[in-house]
Amino acid sequence: MFTETIEKNREELKEELNQLEIQMYRMQENIKDISKDSRVLGIDQSKDEDWLIVSSIDDGQTCKIMLTDCETAYRGRSRFSLVASYQNDAIHIGDIKGPPNLGYGSICIKFLKEIARDHNIPKVTGDIAKRDWDHVERLIHFYEKHHFEVSVDYDSQSGGIKWVDL
Repeated sequence: MFTETIEKNREELKEELNQLEIQMYRMQENIKDISKDSRVLGIDQSKDEDWLIVSSIDDGQTCKIMLTDCETAYRGRSRFSLVASYQNDAIHIGDIKGPPNLGYGSICIKFLKEIARDHNIPKVTGDIAKRDWDHVERLIHFYEKHHFEVSVDYDSQSGGIKWVDL
């Protein structure tokens, strides 16, 4: 029984190592391709410990932060994105697209805050719109977890978020 457990653990470790090697190879290839279209900001890991390439397209008016996984080949599309616009003394989040509950939004928010700091912009703001109402409680939890002030008007199904760098 003990020997079987050791063998099983060895096989699991071999499989994990194989998967990691595939992701590292794919990461190298994807970074080359992504860097042709956008600026690579870094790499990070999802909740499931999958590696992601973080990149951005920034024209000085709009900033788009994108996440690309390292399990598949990059084909010009990211798996997740956050789009924000530069305003007077804030960066305003306009849209977040991609699958929920994988930690991707947290990665994008972390990098957006870094961009705000790099540009000496003290605030990140955003709106909670009626189209978000089916998952408003999840949004409130998400933004509060990232130290945003959240205000919600349940009657009009709207709200706003604000993070101020201290």
